[in-house]
Amino acid sequence: MSIPMTRLGNRAFTHEDNADVEREYDRLRDLARAEANKRNDCFERSRRAYEDGDGARAKALSNEGKAHDAKMREYNRQASEYIFRENNAPGRVEPDSIDLHGQFVEEAERILEQRIRADQARGQTHLHVIVGRGNHSANHVQKLKPKVEELCRELGLQYGTEDNDGRIYINLQGGEPVPPPKPSKPPHGGQQHHRPPQHRPPQEEYPEEEAEGLIPLLLRKLEKACCAVM
Repeated sequence: MSIPMTRLGNRAFTHEDNADVEREYDRLRDLARAEANKRNDCFERSRRAYEDGDGARAKALSNEGKAHDAKMREYNRQASEYIFRENNAPGRVEPDSIDLHGQFVEEAERILEQRIRADQARGQTHLHVIVGRGNHSANHVQKLKPKVEELCRELGLQYGTEDNDGRIYINLQGGEPVPPPKPSKPPHGGQQHHRPPQHRPPQEEYPEEEAEGLIPLLLRKLEKACCAVM
């Protein structure tokens, strides 16, 4: 079953109200969804053509679907980069923080890993990651936070959930993930510390959250079959 493409949180732009930013972001994501629908339609018609024995038409429709898939990915790339620039513009987040609102999970994972590696190379000691509380996700389940924690474990980094449970503190250089105290924060709540395992078992394969961005396995097999009969 196809999982709809969803973003993190109820608003992509998490600072002052700005309808223009939200509108442009939604426009790009809507264009991506439209291309995804066209892609899926082409692949479905390709499958039917193949079952009917029309290999040439099946191959043509498959290629058309691939073209729509490429356009979908491009629109999603533009949306991801656009909202990241807006949310992380100078003055909107602290230099030691990164805001991942508006990103799909796989987009956020890629952006965060690049940031972690760059900060480590510069000798930065820590990073605050704004992931959101999941209040507007299905069943109020956070999608991004578990992926950030998984990435930290893969990189051997210790992390902690901050008093604001929509933020994660990552120690980039080793040691306990203890952020500097913030007097404006309430004293209760604390944080949860997590140490990376000494011996990590083989990584499980997680289903992609944005299934609209992937070609179903059945269609991959179909494309191979189409190529075989041509």
